[in-house]
Amino acid sequence: MKIAFNISLATAAILAAFCASAQTFPAAGKSVTIVVPFSAGGPTDRVARDLAEALRKPLGGATVVIDNAAGAGSTIGVAKVARAQPDGYTLLLTHIGMATIPSLYRKLSFNVLNDFEYLGIVNDVPMTIISRPTLEAKNFKELSAWISQNKEKVNLGHSGLGSAGHLCGLMFQSALQSHMTPVAYKGAAPAITDLIGGQIDLMCDQTTNTTSQIEGKKVKAFAVTTAQRLTMPALKDLPTLQESGLKDFSVSVWHGLYAPKGTPVAVLTRINEALQVAVKDPDFIKKQEGLGAVVVADKRVLPAEHKKFVQSEIDKWGAVIKAANAYAD
Repeated sequence: MKIAFNISLATAAILAAFCASAQTFPAAGKSVTIVVPFSAGGPTDRVARDLAEALRKPLGGATVVIDNAAGAGSTIGVAKVARAQPDGYTLLLTHIGMATIPSLYRKLSFNVLNDFEYLGIVNDVPMTIISRPTLEAKNFKELSAWISQNKEKVNLGHSGLGSAGHLCGLMFQSALQSHMTPVAYKGAAPAITDLIGGQIDLMCDQTTNTTSQIEGKKVKAFAVTTAQRLTMPALKDLPTLQESGLKDFSVSVWHGLYAPKGTPVAVLTRINEALQVAVKDPDFIKKQEGLGAVVVADKRVLPAEHKKFVQSEIDKWGAVIKAANAYAD
């Protein structure tokens, strides 16, 4: 009886601690920091700042601040969160890189599957295949034929090794069974400037960077990389690569929220509940649509589904990176 009584007391104490953690997080006057492993002003930073605002109310009015810890293809910021105190006050908001850095970087100080708690996917950002305005092809069929004829003479720009544009370009070449000449830039802006000027031929880049250029007819657009066509006015007439003949071609720059491994379950539950409210916030949805992003509306907003999805993305991109022998270290 005494043993059973002691076990009951221990169970009660654990439940009390769980409830207390959930009720007191975040503590009054204490801010929550979202680390963004990229520079201020970029697409991921903009997503994080919109999310920070949307999280404030469901977190009881807490202050949510952004910490830009850029460098080394996002690994500096990701490592910073892996080492952070696991109390829920330091979180990570990053993109598809969470699934590609395990293959791009063979010597990491952290393990993306084992050193983080998964809190949920936030959004998907589609990508577009665009070209210089003077390219003679008028549709994807003609573009594909032109690439086949010119092969390595085709210059394919991207915003740096391991960037979404670089990875999309690798998959695009693999799907076409054609090798193009890669041209790396320090960011999407200078790459698109050279594309507009005709210095390079093609790019695969996020709608956050390309939609205004497509609307202004400064570049030619041939296709979107999503499984279904997009509904936004500037892109609604573009075919998907799948319907253009590239079977199972689907690429988007998704963003997810993470906490350090060991963060209390009650705190993780509190943050995920707040996230589920935030992604339904009309203002947040409107802001994301303005960036060309689609706010998640499926089970990936749940921690287990988030992690399952990232594992599948690691497998997918690992094969692409290995086949291209494209490593960052």
